[in-house]
Amino acid sequence: MSEVDLRGKRVFIRSDLNVPLEDGKITDDTRIRASVPAIKMALEQGAAVMVTSHLGRPTEGELKPEDSLAPVAERLGQLLKTRIPLIKDWVDGVEVKPGQVVMLENCRVNKGEKKDDEGLARKIAALCDVYVNDAFGTAHRAEATTHGAARFAKVACAGPLMAAELDALGKALADPKRPLVAIVAGSKVSTKLTILGALAEKVDSLIVGGGIANTFLLAAGKPIGKSLAERDLAGEAKRIMKKTQVPLPTDVVVAKSLDDASGKTKPVGEVAADEMILDIGPESAKALAAALKKAGTIVWNGPVGVFEKEPFAKGTETVAKAIAGSKGYISTAGGAFLEFLEGKKLPAVAALEARADG
Repeated sequence: MSEVDLRGKRVFIRSDLNVPLEDGKITDDTRIRASVPAIKMALEQGAAVMVTSHLGRPTEGELKPEDSLAPVAERLGQLLKTRIPLIKDWVDGVEVKPGQVVMLENCRVNKGEKKDDEGLARKIAALCDVYVNDAFGTAHRAEATTHGAARFAKVACAGPLMAAELDALGKALADPKRPLVAIVAGSKVSTKLTILGALAEKVDSLIVGGGIANTFLLAAGKPIGKSLAERDLAGEAKRIMKKTQVPLPTDVVVAKSLDDASGKTKPVGEVAADEMILDIGPESAKALAAALKKAGTIVWNGPVGVFEKEPFAKGTETVAKAIAGSKGYISTAGGAFLEFLEGKKLPAVAALEARADG
């Protein structure tokens, strides 16, 4: 984007403004603040700026109040010190003046967005002179606003956030500061198995959490009670543990159900048959925090426990604080990041590269 002349141009920016909301209020505006440099860059050159993003998981063709980008437009306006109009039904045309920014309502409400419909993508591309993708977090999805529009726009380029993330990740993988520590958590090993295998070849330490950790505990011969795990993948977990260091918890927080108001901390070998492991214990969290503080590079995907529920949030909180206090390079970019690590071509990035090569 920094290499493109934006003066007086109509600029369409696909940002990642998928922020958490509670009762219609934004609880964390990090993604909105991160999107500001691209928008400012365009406005400073007198461009007519259109910004859009997905928010949540709306049904295509239906805009419900909870799926609206209205709170995001308001917050972005505060950050840019200007009023930002929110435009619905924008696919067939957008009125925006040079030096003005408008927000286009939740792009996933448009029919054909998720399937990367060519007709929709061509209409979006026709709205602008310059298409900018500044949403690395969605780069693994081939959708109309992340992939198709980049193919058909007159000019297509990466925004500063996308460019910086790709540059930093490339460096982190090509020549990482050691120790390189990866945290991969989540409910299923199967969805992240190839990633775990690829990471095991590259990292000095692979920290697993959530249901994935339970599968590894099972592979290590520990009792896991009725915890979420994939028993048929214990053999695969054993193979990964032979490739790299996988520090498993020594104590865990258990409960008989997710609705328990309090968890019980136990040594990992004492989990009863009717109990579920829902978080790592304080000793395990402290040990992981100490390791993370020494890390040169940290890559993080997913909480280590059921952090949405207070009794099972402490492990993730301890790990998050340790990561925040680390001097190493950190990435937390979700699915796109994991697929990048695995060596897959990200569709949104491939579309931009094809335009640059062409």
